[in-house]
Amino acid sequence: MEPMSTIADRTLRPDDPIAADLFNYIDDSPSPHHAVASSASRLEAAGFRERLETDAWDTVAGRWYIKRDGALIAWQRPESAPAGTRMRLAGAHTDSPNLRVKPRPDTGRAGYRQVGVEVYGGTLLNSWLDRDLGIAGRLVVADSNGTLSSVLVCINEPLARVTQLAIHLDREVNDKLTLDRQLHLAPLWGHGRASDGELVAYVAERSGVSPSSVVASDLMFHDIQKASLLGADRSMYAAPRIDNLASAHAATVALAGLDADAYAVVALFDHEEVGSASATGADGAMLVHVLERIELGAGGNRESLLRSIAGSWCLSADGAHAVHPNYLDRYEPDHLVYLNQGPVVKVNVNVRYATEAHGQALFEQAAASVGVPTQSYVHRTNLACGSTIGPLTASNLGMRTIDVGSAQLSMHSARELGGADDPAYLTRAIGAFLAG
Repeated sequence: MEPMSTIADRTLRPDDPIAADLFNYIDDSPSPHHAVASSASRLEAAGFRERLETDAWDTVAGRWYIKRDGALIAWQRPESAPAGTRMRLAGAHTDSPNLRVKPRPDTGRAGYRQVGVEVYGGTLLNSWLDRDLGIAGRLVVADSNGTLSSVLVCINEPLARVTQLAIHLDREVNDKLTLDRQLHLAPLWGHGRASDGELVAYVAERSGVSPSSVVASDLMFHDIQKASLLGADRSMYAAPRIDNLASAHAATVALAGLDADAYAVVALFDHEEVGSASATGADGAMLVHVLERIELGAGGNRESLLRSIAGSWCLSADGAHAVHPNYLDRYEPDHLVYLNQGPVVKVNVNVRYATEAHGQALFEQAAASVGVPTQSYVHRTNLACGSTIGPLTASNLGMRTIDVGSAQLSMHSARELGGADDPAYLTRAIGAFLAG
């Protein structure tokens, strides 16, 4: 698949290759399946090789990764690491809130062809209005023998639009905007009467796939505007899916650049935005199964695996709330965090974040060792706090876990805002943590 992006048309800081690579990563990853492919390509360039979960693992030493739909787990284990060796693990997620295409999407009214969609995750619905939308995901196709395979697809051009009602027909819109998920979010993508199967056939044809071979699909819309630096001083960047591709990219690049003498694992899960309860989510068994197979392949057993977990640490990396200058009353006043001031350690006594004092100290030491500043975040006490994969990973594995992330604004918008220095900060800090 040809990459959809280049950075030749962007004004970037000349000493910031990590930010440049993050922009390409985001542009090339409009779905979790594409994010997995983007991470896999970077890992392979660093010497990692793919393993199939259905194969016997004759060796686990070296650099390996496995893919399962929208999730990826990668590891490096030295040949010299005995059974029971402690590990460092970094986790993130590949999914972001968006509009997902229904299985029978072809609909329309009043002479327009429209697409039936479901809202995925805690989406800021208004941010999807009046944007040029492309479509991406995967098609599951059958060959002449009925064998199924997945094909990544992406139409990265203005294909559809969720059009807002004119203010003349809703005079109170600036006082209160109410969007009905069923009635108001179906994108327009043409004129005329909709016909069953038309959208999927169009995507297949544009992707060089025979429409008759398509059995099923996982498709979703994305804002086609590329990631870009923002501000006269180029101190910020705007992009879709910063939550949580910024963390997935940082974990991938950190692992790829790690010295070979560390036992380190990176897990990129799907479905975090909808609760993580799936075969590829952090609340499933995927990670523990992979860790067990690695330990058994190294000559260990369940007892040595439990010893390894007991001495190991997990870093859960996800977005953190930067203070918004127009809404200061929504933040804990003594724990304001800012763009471009380093990774944020997230703390919540009700364990919506998994961080405790020992883990915070460990991460801050690792970041300081590579010259990266850190911040700490506590949610305002009279507001409900969100959560991450951290508590789920900690409870499922029994592994001590730290929740961190880069500060950002507009979280869960179709287009979010981050600090231009933070991609490098987070990548370096994760790398120091994984190195142990």
